[in-house]
Amino acid sequence: MRFTLLLAMLLSLAWSTESYSQSKDVVSHGPPKGTLLVIGGAASDIFYTKFMELVGGADAPIVVIPTAVSSDSLTDEDLDRFKNSFTAKGFKQVTVLHTRDREVANSKDFVEPIKNAAGVWFSGGRQWRHADSYLDTRTHEAFFELLERGGVISGSSAGATIQGSYLARGDTRMNTIMMGDHEEGLGFITHVAIDQHLFARNRQFDMFEILENRPELLGIGLDEDTGIIVQGDQFTVFGNSYVAIYDGTRWSAERDTIYALPEGSRDFYMLHEGEGYDLLHRKVITK
Repeated sequence: MRFTLLLAMLLSLAWSTESYSQSKDVVSHGPPKGTLLVIGGAASDIFYTKFMELVGGADAPIVVIPTAVSSDSLTDEDLDRFKNSFTAKGFKQVTVLHTRDREVANSKDFVEPIKNAAGVWFSGGRQWRHADSYLDTRTHEAFFELLERGGVISGSSAGATIQGSYLARGDTRMNTIMMGDHEEGLGFITHVAIDQHLFARNRQFDMFEILENRPELLGIGLDEDTGIIVQGDQFTVFGNSYVAIYDGTRWSAERDTIYALPEGSRDFYMLHEGEGYDLLHRKVITK
């Protein structure tokens, strides 16, 4: 009995050590070309101004995708309201693109506006709705093609989380379930889980529910009216609050030091506007 228990403990230790070692070998990447604007919800006008700047000005054609909204259907009047909300902010060429039919999302005609766009904006709501409609379709391919030609993909709240590879809060029953019945995002950033409304909704410790099961992932938590601008394998914080980083370390700004943490630690650290992060090496960019 003692030998069996000892053997089980050794095997468990070996597995956890191997799992932890493998997680350290997994790297995160942003898009090789193009830009992501990833916003934690309640986006103020500074983000629409930044989006306009990134796409090349008010005359640049953009596509707005409201599919994540919580209602079961969207009327023509609903779609017009989305369009008008962007034209009111100065955008002159706005196309609203929406379907919850994967066959439609996989059609050549549906993706045509994306092929001609300089930028795409994903709405808030329930992120699994974006995944249900567009994951692994021609539309999904068109998003990557947009980035490849130097375009911009932006989104707030659900439109932020969908940009990661792991779909946090992707459950169709309720948004408090961190690992739900939808776990795959559109993957514009690899090996990452993105949460939103972080401090506004006291969510800062929820990310550990994912990381305890998926330790290879990088966790990024975005507070409201705060986001990251991702170009290549680096991002810069933009906005009025903080971004939380869950990468297995703790960074002290005043000491300019990155501290390693023991496995299983539930620590994170925060970045504010202007501070940068290296996705590839998973560490804050220090000057």
